Amino acid sequence: MPQSNHSTATGRSAHGDDASLLARLGYVQELSRTLGAFSNFAISLSIICILAGGITSFHIGYCSVGGAAIGLGWPLVCLFSLAVALSMAQIASAFPTAGGLYHWGAILGGRGCGWATAWFNLAGLVTVLAAINVGTFRFLAALWSPEWLEDPTMELSAVLCITASQALINHLGIKLTSRLTDFSGYLILVVAVALPVALAVYSGPWHLERLITFTNHSGLPIEAPVWPEGASLSILFLLGLLLPAYTITGFDASAHVAEETLSAAHNVPRGIIHSVLVSGLMGWLLLCVLVLAMPDAAEGARQGPLVVPWIIGSVLPVWLAKAMFTGIVAAQYLCGLATVTSASRMTYAFARDGGLPWSDRLRRVSQRYRTPAAAIWTVAIAAVLFTVFTPVYSTITVVCTIFLYISYMLPITAGLLAYGHSWRSFGPWQLGGWFRPLALASLLGCSTLILVGMQPPNEASIPVVAGMALLLAVAWYGGMRNRFPGPPVAGLAEGIA
Repeated sequence: MPQSNHSTATGRSAHGDDASLLARLGYVQELSRTLGAFSNFAISLSIICILAGGITSFHIGYCSVGGAAIGLGWPLVCLFSLAVALSMAQIASAFPTAGGLYHWGAILGGRGCGWATAWFNLAGLVTVLAAINVGTFRFLAALWSPEWLEDPTMELSAVLCITASQALINHLGIKLTSRLTDFSGYLILVVAVALPVALAVYSGPWHLERLITFTNHSGLPIEAPVWPEGASLSILFLLGLLLPAYTITGFDASAHVAEETLSAAHNVPRGIIHSVLVSGLMGWLLLCVLVLAMPDAAEGARQGPLVVPWIIGSVLPVWLAKAMFTGIVAAQYLCGLATVTSASRMTYAFARDGGLPWSDRLRRVSQRYRTPAAAIWTVAIAAVLFTVFTPVYSTITVVCTIFLYISYMLPITAGLLAYGHSWRSFGPWQLGGWFRPLALASLLGCSTLILVGMQPPNEASIPVVAGMALLLAVAWYGGMRNRFPGPPVAGLAEGIA
């Protein structure tokens, strides 16, 4: 009993410290603060979800240069993602609010930086939700009824039902959502270990050289090539980097639920870093085994988007394959659920500061469930609408990746410029002298991947991203800079301590 009392007292103390820090940043505690360290980590792990992006986008990497895209390309991008996560973690520890990246940009770089960051991050989260749920439907269809893949109405109906159910669960409270995302975290870890082990047991002799062999798979599959025929190996290798780039994103979710996390200044940065480390290592293991267990390397490229179901179905007994498929589909659904959580908290935080149309409504918190209900349903509707206007899956994935990387770059750049000048007060988790080199590495990597994402055949992303940037510039200089107050602590860059 004394131990229980001590635990309760510690929890209350942490809650009080969190509320006090939030008050210093200008906000009152409206959301329910119940998430522990694992729950904060699990929500980012669930959004990264190597069983979602890693599985549904496996062909984007493999159909470029074969196994080398996994064996060499995956760890290369993961190292860059870790640099981004470490840079984010230091800023998150200093400013643990639901706005996450948006607040960091506004506080360190000024209201304009924060406003642009918010829109790019929100657009990235909405489009990544669309990509996740479209990918979930297509994985299901490939398993049970491939003819559904040819029916746009079936796809839209399925995505609508999936997204609506995820929004409903989020509406009903963070406790229910966190239980499911906690389960998702365990499920991802279990399946990411069980699937490679099962493939190792049932597959034939492995040819380890596959993981470093460059094979030009451009023009495959013939009926719908992943990458244009005739592309060079160097270009294809860069295009294949979009697989890990798309998969290892969304780890800013730990920051978006900061106002619902206990000891946020400590647990949020840990959640960001650990989710990238675990996903990067376990994802590499899983995808390498998929390459090695493939019955025929050339036939794998000819399978295109169906390559992973083909590998699992060809290698494992039917009963075991079905069990693995069930775990993968469940993880993909819960990945979308966690994305709704992250995107709705971003919407709530931005509306709380008057940054969105109808902000007064979007910032409302349900008195019964203590969740931002209007923001949840708005995010869900926007994601479904995006799938209507952008039916090409590869374009969805590239656009959401670019939007997210831009939203990562803006506050990290602001932090880099403010570090040691206007930004001198740090949180309990910090990098010390490593912040500047890691921030520079982050910016270089983000810029490279954004340029790669705009190359053919994904050049359709250029007008989307350019149009977004132009629209934001016109809106800001057309009047928003005079009307948007920004966070209560409007910006160290604007002379506010």
